Amino acid sequence: IFPVRGSEGLYMVNGPPSFTESTAFQRDSGKNCKAVAFSKDGSLFAWCNGEKVNIVNVTSAELLRSFDLPKAVCLEFSPKNNVLATWQAYTTAKDGTAGVPNLQLHDVKTGKCLKSFIQKKMQNWCPCWADDESICARNVNNEVHFFENNNFNTIANKLHLQKVNDFVLSPGAQPTKVAVYVPGSKGAPSFVRLYQYPNFGGPQSALANKSFFKADKVTMLWNKKATAVLVIASTEVDKTGASYYGEQTLHYIATNGESAVVQLPKNGPIYDVVWNPNSVEFCAVYGFMPAKATVFNLKCDPVFDFGTGPRNAAYYSPHGHILVLAGFGNLRGQMEVWDVKNYKLISKPVASDSTYFAWCPDGEHIVTATCAPRLRVSNGYKIWHYTGSLLHNYEVPSNEEMWQVSWQPFLDGVFPAKAVKYQAVPSELPSAEPKPAQAYRPPALRNKPVTSSKLHEDEPPQNMKPQSGSSDKPLSKTALKNQRKHEAKKAAKQEAKADGNQESTQSSASQNAPRTAVPAVTSGDPEVDKKIKNLKKKLKAIEQLKEQAAAGKQLEKNQLEKIQKETALLQELEDLELGL
Repeated sequence: IFPVRGSEGLYMVNGPPSFTESTAFQRDSGKNCKAVAFSKDGSLFAWCNGEKVNIVNVTSAELLRSFDLPKAVCLEFSPKNNVLATWQAYTTAKDGTAGVPNLQLHDVKTGKCLKSFIQKKMQNWCPCWADDESICARNVNNEVHFFENNNFNTIANKLHLQKVNDFVLSPGAQPTKVAVYVPGSKGAPSFVRLYQYPNFGGPQSALANKSFFKADKVTMLWNKKATAVLVIASTEVDKTGASYYGEQTLHYIATNGESAVVQLPKNGPIYDVVWNPNSVEFCAVYGFMPAKATVFNLKCDPVFDFGTGPRNAAYYSPHGHILVLAGFGNLRGQMEVWDVKNYKLISKPVASDSTYFAWCPDGEHIVTATCAPRLRVSNGYKIWHYTGSLLHNYEVPSNEEMWQVSWQPFLDGVFPAKAVKYQAVPSELPSAEPKPAQAYRPPALRNKPVTSSKLHEDEPPQNMKPQSGSSDKPLSKTALKNQRKHEAKKAAKQEAKADGNQESTQSSASQNAPRTAVPAVTSGDPEVDKKIKNLKKKLKAIEQLKEQAAAGKQLEKNQLEKIQKETALLQELEDLELGL
């Protein structure tokens, strides 16, 4: 099922294949529904309707708890459904005294308030739990406080660095790891460090450390297996003036201490970076439009390049077997659905004006929605099958708004991964192919044949895996290393040749002296060798001057005198070489 929240109230819709409104869940038709939240396993659902915060059991629709919190605007369940966190805007009294605590943690089973905190900012308001709820952490005045087993009265641990701006706990089983970001100041670089809880003593205890300049804010993304973090570091302003969006760089940090800057072959903003749920690959969408999209492995080497296109977002399916590249926001809503295993294009649906995209936990269906306040007209949602079929389309009445839709989550393993289909599944709705917009043509050209002119050629997709011989197997680590060394040597040799490096007399290639080709043979007498070398050098310089004169360049007096000496120098060189 999925809830729909808007000016028509809050109601539940049954997911595929029926798409009917759920009769089990009573529609809450108030216009003040501020927030909704599912528990991680999808069994509980909470919402605030401007009067109370209610929790229901999703399957039976039975009301479990109700809290008197009319001003709550954010809700979040802990991973094992033991705690419901609520947040409301922080207010101070008129006389300037401190306001009441606005972040509350409630025991879902008893309804008791476990703890209240003052949390002024809405950003990162919610405490972070480890998946088994053994630890919970929140950022307080630039240090991270850790609580154990939901006992919020005693701080079990503190992580204190100069100024911790942000932190992210690793997903998955124990031991929990923590990625922390400390912004740079006074010429010092910013850095991200990885720690394993509870070893926070001194810089030596860090699992990994990556420092970098050019960062006003960072986004840290753990992979599912908690072996590595991707860090998108961005500045608000691009000093070069190349982009409105500031500058972004992508860094990779592994818990084994390895770190690298991910080299992106095209300049421009980084729009999106996502981990494949298999934790061994990630996809980045980057570069000035038309943007590039590339899949990288854990060595930060490109595996597959999707070429360029109108896109600014990437979404892996829950099982990691399908990847959607999409262009939303100020782009037209084109989507490319790719089979990740074979890197084949499955479909290219178009969901114009979309402000939201989400995969259904079954790995088969997708919802795209147009929500207010991002867009206040044509609000509604569409349900697609990844093969490109539009299965359901709902548009809200013109005087109403839709604010949010989301899928009911499920734990991993509830839906088994299915084989990828290429044939579009049948749908009762007509395909949502928008009519291609005609380019404006001035009256003088309207009866003449159309000449197509493209602003830029799109780059085609290409497999970046190194091909060894005819076999498609990727090279081993050592083979790759050796191959690179070999290529580097080869390039260096060619460069040396191109520079006409005539000093390396050992090189087997014969060197062409001007006019007379003479093999490089040494005389045994170093003095004579030296003279020959100098003469060749002078003759080469004369050759260059003659070329310049032929190109019409005005030569200086001393340069002309040099050219006149050419015959004498040639004679001298010949005598020396004959003497050999």
